[in-house]
Amino acid sequence: MAVKIKLKRLGKIRSPHYRIVVADSRTRRDGRAIEEIGLYHPVQNPSRIEVNSERAQYWLSVGAQPTEPVLAILKLTGDWQKHKGLPAPAPLLQPEPKADHRALFEAVAKDAEGGPKGEAITQKKKADKKDEAPAESAAESTEA
Repeated sequence: MAVKIKLKRLGKIRSPHYRIVVADSRTRRDGRAIEEIGLYHPVQNPSRIEVNSERAQYWLSVGAQPTEPVLAILKLTGDWQKHKGLPAPAPLLQPEPKADHRALFEAVAKDAEGGPKGEAITQKKKADKKDEAPAESAAESTEA
């Protein structure tokens, strides 16, 4: 049985994400897999790539063939170089840690405590009085 390491597509129409799976080469793209060994989310910036290196090394050692997209991912993570005995690549970019929204809110609330008290109220717009001049001109035109 020929075994492939390939991508299994998940997600909605314009927001794909993939699982890196080990499957029989005859199964369809999103079909049954032998084992899931990683994730690939290309939409995130930078792309999220997670590979279980130990399992990838095992499957490569027993003869599983990666597809071209998976080969590129394995080269980025350094698993392909480790399998071939080549020097490791530069480390992957990691996304910046997200800001703690609770801490930001508390900081803004603390700053607001020192300012003026009470709520900000926008004054309602007063209705304009209708001019009497157009009414007088209309009355004069009817008399003539």
